[in-house]
Amino acid sequence: MPNSEEPRTREITISLEEDLIEAATRRARAQQTTIDELFRRWLADYVRTQDALKAFDALTEELSGKVRIGRKLTREEMDTGASA
Repeated sequence: MPNSEEPRTREITISLEEDLIEAATRRARAQQTTIDELFRRWLADYVRTQDALKAFDALTEELSGKVRIGRKLTREEMDTGASA
């Protein structure tokens, strides 16, 4: 029986150009890792980013019309999130 604490894994197959795979393998070795591990990290980041965007959109929708600043924000305030 598999350990319930270990995540279940599933293999996938992708087709990529040989030179891209070779270059990625060299770079992964230089970083003392593997293409599999790099892809696993990228995929996890991709999913987290999508989830964060969905949460932000939901929060923006929820707060729409409920939050008033009282003045127009400057470009700097909008870029940094700081208010005067």
